[in-house]
Amino acid sequence: MSDQRPASDRRPATDRRPATDPGALAGPAVLHRRSAARTAVVWDALRGVLEELDHDRPASVVDIGGGTGGFAVRVAELGHRVVVVDPSPDALAILGRRAEESGVAELVTARQGDLASLPGLLADLPSVDVVLCHGVLEIVEDPTSALATLAGVLRPGGTLSLLVNQRHAAVVTRAMAGHFTQARSLLDASAVTAGPNRRFTAAEVAEVLDRTGFDTRSTHAVRVFVDLVPSSLVDLEPGAAQALVELERAVADRPEYLTLATQVHTLATRR
Repeated sequence: MSDQRPASDRRPATDRRPATDPGALAGPAVLHRRSAARTAVVWDALRGVLEELDHDRPASVVDIGGGTGGFAVRVAELGHRVVVVDPSPDALAILGRRAEESGVAELVTARQGDLASLPGLLADLPSVDVVLCHGVLEIVEDPTSALATLAGVLRPGGTLSLLVNQRHAAVVTRAMAGHFTQARSLLDASAVTAGPNRRFTAAEVAEVLDRTGFDTRSTHAVRVFVDLVPSSLVDLEPGAAQALVELERAVADRPEYLTLATQVHTLATRR
């Protein structure tokens, strides 16, 4: 299940943007605004999970495929210990610098590896409270086996934060771009057997989680609008970026918007 993608592609899906996106040439403030609209829903849900944990000790969090630490550093800033597992030494080096700059280096540990090597990499951890698996399930050879591995490292009652690309939105996006054959192939694909770069429906996520020892707690629509709104509007119109964040939050828990979302985020509890 080794991840063979280039380091630049192994960042969490919420951090990716097409090379033609005008935001790619913009300053840090613009990039932050667009990133906030992409990650707000997932971060709100994850922060809620962390707030529910025992406050007498830091939580033990594992971020599989966490790359440069977009979520891991924020988790550490709340006082929790995070182990980031990623196959890219370059990404882990960036993670180390980010953790240093944020003053949380003592709370963030980088370990090079992937899902196949995960049990051995975490053998020294007596208990894992939360596992983040964002943008990884789409590229592994066997999603069922991958989730079973994650269940094996979580303590009973621990939480999995799972973020996957959603198929229905990809069908619509490709059809709107005139790629009708691609849209049709995605429409008929099976998430569990479609191979690399697969996409899931919310129902498929719930089914595979149930088979691998998880109970679904909540499901969130992620990036319903942000990928459709022109960058110029978000970046230049005063107040537009924050309004977009609030709109994404407003529809995240509404099931009718799941089929429009670029991604589906699920919180699940290990039985």
